[in-house]
Amino acid sequence: MAAAGVGALAAPSILSPAAAQGLTTIKVGRAGGVVSDAVFFIANEHGYFKDQGIAIEFVTFDGGPKIIAPLGAGQLDIGVGASSAGLFNAVKRGINIKITADKGSSPPGYAYMPLLVRKDLVDSGQVKSFADLKGLKIAEAAPGGSPGATLNAALRKGGLTYKDVSHVYMGYPQHVPALANKAIDGCILPEPGATIAVERGDAVRYWNDELYPNQQIAVLLYGDDFITKKADLGRRFMLAYVKAAHFYNDALKDSRFAGPNGPEVVRILGEDMKVDDKGIFSRIVPTGINPNGGVNVDSLKKDAAFYREQGFLDFDPNVESVIDGSFVEYALKQLGPYKGQRT
Repeated sequence: MAAAGVGALAAPSILSPAAAQGLTTIKVGRAGGVVSDAVFFIANEHGYFKDQGIAIEFVTFDGGPKIIAPLGAGQLDIGVGASSAGLFNAVKRGINIKITADKGSSPPGYAYMPLLVRKDLVDSGQVKSFADLKGLKIAEAAPGGSPGATLNAALRKGGLTYKDVSHVYMGYPQHVPALANKAIDGCILPEPGATIAVERGDAVRYWNDELYPNQQIAVLLYGDDFITKKADLGRRFMLAYVKAAHFYNDALKDSRFAGPNGPEVVRILGEDMKVDDKGIFSRIVPTGINPNGGVNVDSLKKDAAFYREQGFLDFDPNVESVIDGSFVEYALKQLGPYKGQRT
C-alpha cells in the first residue's frame, strides 16, 4: 500500500469513453505516475485530441515493459513507456509494433529519472561513491527496460556490473514508501516521485545526467492496427501529440518548468496527476521530450546492447527496423518544425 499522498501518483484515464461522445476512443497503455505523461494532459486540456476526433483512455501498468504483450495482442492501440527488451523480442516473433516518437529523454539538465539512494545510507557514510552501491537493493519498475540501462551506467562508473546489486521490481508509486520503510536501498525513479522522496528526507539524488547524456528513456509505440488498418487515426493522433510537445517545450527553461508556458503546464500536471502538493511540479526536473518527435537511435542501440549483455535478449536486434518516423513526418508537415526557445 502506498503512503498517503503517493498512491495518487497513478492517474485515472484523462477522458472517459462516456464523456467522449462522437469521438474515437484510443486505448493507451502507460506506466502511471510519470511526468512524461504531460504531453497527453496538454493535448487533452487544450482540445488537440478532440480537434482530431480522438479521446484517450489510459490503461495503467506497473512498468513500461509490461505493456508490450497487450499491445502486441491488439488489446491496446498505443503503448507509452520505457524502451525494453520485450519490444525487440516481440518484433522478432513477427509482432508488428513500432517506435513512432519520443516519450521521455534526458537532454543536458533534464535527467528526470535519477538514481535515488536512501539518505541515511549517504549520511552515515555507507554510500560515498558509485562503488559503494555493491550489494544494495535497488528497485526498478520491471526487468529488461531502459531504467536498468540507466542503473547500469551508474554502476559502471563505480567499476561495478549490473549483477553487483540486488534488483527489486515494483511499480513506481511503490518506490517512495519503500524508501521510507527502508525496504529498498535505492531506486531508479522518474519525476515527480523522485522529488517527493528527496523532499521527504528519505533519499538523495545520486545521479548526474552526464553519466548517460541524452538517453532515450521512454518511447511512443504504435500497435499493428494503428500502423496499418488505422493509419489515418495514427496520423491524427500524432498531429495532436506533436502540437502538445511544442507547447510543452515552451514551458522548459533552466531545468524547470520556468518557460513562458511553465505555469500552465504546472497547473495541468497538478490537476491531472492528482498529487497532494500541487506546486511540486514547479520544483521537479522535467522530462525532455523532443519537440519534433524524433528518437535517439544511438541511445536505443546502446540500451539494446545492454539487454543483450544481461540475457534479456538472445540476439542482436536491428533497432532501425523497429522505428517508423512517418507519423511524425506527417505531423511536422502540418505544423512545421518547433521554433521555440527551449533551454
